[in-house]
Amino acid sequence: MNLPLILNLGVALAACFALYRMQAAHVSFTRRVFAGMALGVLLGAALQALYGAASPTVAATSAYLDIVGTGYVRLLQMIIMPLIMVSIVGAIVKLRDASSLGSISVLTIGTLIVTTVIAALIGIGMAKLFGLSAVGLTSSAAELARAEYLQGKLPDAQAISLPGMILSFIPANPFLDMTGARKTSTIAVVLFSIFVGVSATGIAARQPDLFGSFKHFIKVAHAIVMRMVTLVLRLTPFGVFALMTKVVSESSITDILKLINFVGASYSALALMFCVHLAIVAATGLNVRRYVKKIFPVLAFSFTSRSSAAAIPMSVQTQTGRLGTPEGIANFAASFGATIGQNGCAGIYPAMLAVMIAPTVGVDPFTAAFIVPLLAIITIGSVGVAGVGGGATFAALIVLSAMNLPVALAGLLISIEPLIDMGRTALNVSGSITAGTVASRLLGQTDMAVFDRTAETELDSEQLAA
Repeated sequence: MNLPLILNLGVALAACFALYRMQAAHVSFTRRVFAGMALGVLLGAALQALYGAASPTVAATSAYLDIVGTGYVRLLQMIIMPLIMVSIVGAIVKLRDASSLGSISVLTIGTLIVTTVIAALIGIGMAKLFGLSAVGLTSSAAELARAEYLQGKLPDAQAISLPGMILSFIPANPFLDMTGARKTSTIAVVLFSIFVGVSATGIAARQPDLFGSFKHFIKVAHAIVMRMVTLVLRLTPFGVFALMTKVVSESSITDILKLINFVGASYSALALMFCVHLAIVAATGLNVRRYVKKIFPVLAFSFTSRSSAAAIPMSVQTQTGRLGTPEGIANFAASFGATIGQNGCAGIYPAMLAVMIAPTVGVDPFTAAFIVPLLAIITIGSVGVAGVGGGATFAALIVLSAMNLPVALAGLLISIEPLIDMGRTALNVSGSITAGTVASRLLGQTDMAVFDRTAETELDSEQLAA
């Protein structure tokens, strides 16, 4: 271990100690997450300025920081399936009436799909406004390699069908899905949990003693799992710090500047779509400013981690503990939102890419003959992305192949993919929270006493479920 690496890790440890002191001083959770992000940006920028993005010292420092950053993400992934199971089963057992599940599902999935279509329209509009086009762009060796990889994945994307996707949601082996072995494991566990909950309510009248024992077991399991969630979420500022340091230190400024037009168009579209989410929330009668303050920590984590699935526990905690959304709805929204109707990955990105690539084959992307089928394919594809890996990449492959556009050109964006993906993931999570909020408000189940708590009186994450 060389001296620069030791110094870098020393600075990182000092930053972590500062975050720990903030926690000991009971500084609000939101402020600590923001502080972690800011410290990560500063340290990452300093590392890049001192050593360069491709430096072995930066790579070695990132490897050690990965213990904190990636380790935190894996802890969150560890509790996803137990959280989904106990929360959904517990919610159904409390309901004793499964009829409201249909309304929750329709409102949640419907909101996700509708907002994805809106996101696609915004992506098309921003592509037009910024004049995006792949005509004349040259490819580097890395981009050519990426193009070759995408071309190899094309048969997988073309083989996807809507009936096959729906079938993949049904768990043939729920225990396998609890390990997250399939890309649709999250939804499969949701469906299995619904079956368990509905089956339990079915014996309530005939065997009340057994039902009472099962209900008590779920209550105990729920308390234990929520305590696990609380313990893991205490680490959020540290995880955000480590992840942000790694992203900033390893980003290539030259590559970003080369495609700055696409970066600007993408983030303009993401920002506008986030405003659409806020407009929808405002239409339900909630205070938008308070709403943004409450969801900021989970958006900051999803931005730095680039993982919608890993954000599920934090999203559920935010919806239930800060927004007043019932646990059942929160789990439905977070689980479905991580795989269906992703506004950023399945809406904005493939739409912008299609508009950008169309002129290379002599197609005008701003005609109704192009836009209408594009929106239809994006809508169907936003469900299909759940069945395969690669998120936005497969969403783009599905759309480009269905529109008969050259998929290899998508490889041109490999150098800025991580930067764009951060914003896309944050928007995906924002969309799922919006869907949960809409469903909760329309069904009249939002606990306004929880939502109206101010920052001064609101329980911090480690006090929730204590």
